[in-house]
Amino acid sequence: MKQTDPEKLLREHHPEAIKQRLQGPPRPQYVSDAILGGIDGCVTTFAVVSGAVGAGFSATVALVLGFANLLADGFSMAVSNYESIKAQSEFEESVQRTEEEHIDRIPEGEREEIRQIFRQKGFEGEILAQIVETITQDRRLWIETMLAEEHGIRKGGPSPLRSAVTTFAAFLIVGAVPLIPFLLPGWEMQRQFIASSILAALMFCLIGMLKSLVFAKPIFISGINTLLTGSAAAALAFLTGYLLRGVFGIVAA
Repeated sequence: MKQTDPEKLLREHHPEAIKQRLQGPPRPQYVSDAILGGIDGCVTTFAVVSGAVGAGFSATVALVLGFANLLADGFSMAVSNYESIKAQSEFEESVQRTEEEHIDRIPEGEREEIRQIFRQKGFEGEILAQIVETITQDRRLWIETMLAEEHGIRKGGPSPLRSAVTTFAAFLIVGAVPLIPFLLPGWEMQRQFIASSILAALMFCLIGMLKSLVFAKPIFISGINTLLTGSAAAALAFLTGYLLRGVFGIVAA
């Protein structure tokens, strides 16, 4: 794991820097959406190309199938991501409304929940009483504490629309790369497929390396792991196309 510069750590933990950081709202990250979209875009598109080549289809057919899959699957993935995050957001809003109703109708019961939550953290006596009194005097803090401690819900989640757009954009950009060789005129099919394989492998490695930089993981291992995942999917698609070619008697174009 990469070590952070000591001077940078000191600056980030200066009282004023901490105050400014905590005063601002939590910033959601969309790196995972971009990585997910990029990996899935490259895997699915190259898998379609591999299947088409394995089945003996022409470069034109591989290109058409690749772009059709790129748009359709990318849109489907973005919509799924949008609906998933939106559903989570609606669930959190529902839980918040429930906690607000409980505080209004049975405040003593909710105070007892706060008391037991912080007792489990090791607080007792006067300190525990002060914590309960401080939290329950502020309705917003009371609700946020219940959401975080009882339900594991914290504010500042990602925007469903931004997550969907990020996923779709990464899917299209990375997924289009393996199709580039099939757009080049005058290249024979085998040469196009080799070039596509090299580009796909490069994309897998770059995405894995990007992921390692963002999440402080070993660069080489992360790149190789992502490459192996994509290669396995592509090999499976190629083998499926090749076997079905024999089953259905498809003649190579």
